[in-house]
Amino acid sequence: MKRFGFISAAVLALVLGIPALAHAQQDQQDNKQDHPEQQKDQGKQQEHQQQQKDQSKQQHAQQQQQKDRNKQQEHAQQQQQKDQGKQQHAQQQPKDQNKQQEHAQHQRSNPQPQRTQQQRVVQSAWQKHGSQNWASDHRTWQQRGGYHGYRIPDDRFRGSFGPSHDFRISGLPILVVGGFPRFQYQGYWFSPVDPWPSDWGNDWYDNDDVYVNYVDNGYYLYNSRYPDVAIAINISL
Repeated sequence: MKRFGFISAAVLALVLGIPALAHAQQDQQDNKQDHPEQQKDQGKQQEHQQQQKDQSKQQHAQQQQQKDRNKQQEHAQQQQQKDQGKQQHAQQQPKDQNKQQEHAQHQRSNPQPQRTQQQRVVQSAWQKHGSQNWASDHRTWQQRGGYHGYRIPDDRFRGSFGPSHDFRISGLPILVVGGFPRFQYQGYWFSPVDPWPSDWGNDWYDNDDVYVNYVDNGYYLYNSRYPDVAIAINISL
C-alpha cells in the first residue's frame, strides 16, 4: 500500500508540474516576442545619443573656428595699427624737419636779444684788459716778486685742474671788482693780473676752452687754442 501511495504522489507531482512547465515556456515565448521592441528602443536611444555627440562635436568645431577667426581679425587689426603708426611716423618726419627749418629761419631773422646789463659790464671789463703788445705788457710771477695768493692743495689740484681739466669761463659765475673781471671755478675765485693777448679774439672768454696750471711757483690761465701763452692769475676763496 505504501508503495502505491508513493507512485500516486509521483504521478500527481508530474501532472501538476506539466502546467507549470507550460506556463514557464509561455512566459519565455512572451519575453522573446517583447525583446525586439526593447532592442528597437535601445537602438533609438543609442542613435539619439550619437546624434547629441555629433552635434556637440560640431558645435565645438564651430566655436573653435570662431575663435580662430577672432584671432585672425585681432592680428589683422594690430598689424593695420602698426602700419598706420609707421605711415604716420613717416608723414610726421617731414613735418618735424619743416618745423626745424622754420625755427632756424626764425632764429636767423630774429637774432638773440641783447646782453643784459651785467653781461655788458663783464664783456666791457674783459675787453678793457686786452693787450696790444703782449711782449711788453705781461709779466711772470717771478717778475712780480713771486706768487703770494691762495694755494690749492695738491690732491685737489690734480683732481680738478691742469691741461686735462679744461672749462669755459662763459658758463661760470663772474664778478667785476675794481674794473677787473673775476670768475669762480671749483669753489675758488680766479682774478687775471695780466692782460690777455689780442690774437685770442674778442670772444675767447665765451667760446674758448681754458685751464688753470701751476708753473714756476705760480698759477696761470691757459687757452687751449694757444697753449704757448699764459695769463698770470691770483686765486682766493
